[in-house]
Amino acid sequence: MSFADFPFLKYLANTVDIILVWYVIYKIITIIRGTKAVQLLNGIFVILIIKMLSDYFQLQTLGWMMQQVIQWGALALIIIFQGELRRALEQLGRGKFFSRSVVQEHELQQQLVESIVKAVDYMAKRRIGALITIERETGMSDYIETGIALDSKISSELLINIFIPNTPLHDGAVIIQKTNIAAAACYLPLSESPFISKELGTRHRAALGISEVTDSLTVVVSEETGAISITKNGDLHRELKLDAFREMLSSALITPSTKQTTSSKWSWKGKKNE
Repeated sequence: MSFADFPFLKYLANTVDIILVWYVIYKIITIIRGTKAVQLLNGIFVILIIKMLSDYFQLQTLGWMMQQVIQWGALALIIIFQGELRRALEQLGRGKFFSRSVVQEHELQQQLVESIVKAVDYMAKRRIGALITIERETGMSDYIETGIALDSKISSELLINIFIPNTPLHDGAVIIQKTNIAAAACYLPLSESPFISKELGTRHRAALGISEVTDSLTVVVSEETGAISITKNGDLHRELKLDAFREMLSSALITPSTKQTTSSKWSWKGKKNE
């Protein structure tokens, strides 16, 4: 007796098999999302397209080169993605590979937004300068390595403590990965745009600089005025009221499937939001 003798069971087994394969692929994508592995995967697709075109147009030398790249690609992938593979195996060992519901994701995203809002509100009222960058799709490992590694759960109290003047970590940026503070005192690239207002200081230039090379969201609290600003995709949104600031964070950081509030619209570069 086998599945072949029961067509319905065979059909059910094939369906379950396909669902499980797609789920594993989905979990792998979520693990590498937000890292530079995504960009490397784009490069792999380009190589495959070049290989198909070279075969179609009979470009033998180019085809041979692409064949060598593909032949040794498996070994290269293990070396290149060793960090992501290690993280996936760690999650599998801890039983987290198939865990974390949508509700849990929503709660974590809400906690992240509220912690940042509470800390920024406190620092803005006391004119404590701050620079907080939140990693999104593009990996920020290169910038995290320039600072002091923390890898701690985010809280408003910890953020405030980091930026208290004359403390060892108050200079530079805090970088947040998911719901953790990855590092503090990080160096960010300064924007070289000639259109930046001269009244803006180094923190604002660094916030604009990182937004020009990644899709991160960066929060700035001015030490001189206590004004709250956000940069995203090379745009600077200045002097935000606390409610508008909370709405922008929620719109950017809470995923559409779990978000309960309506997304706010981004303003033009340098425009003040009242």
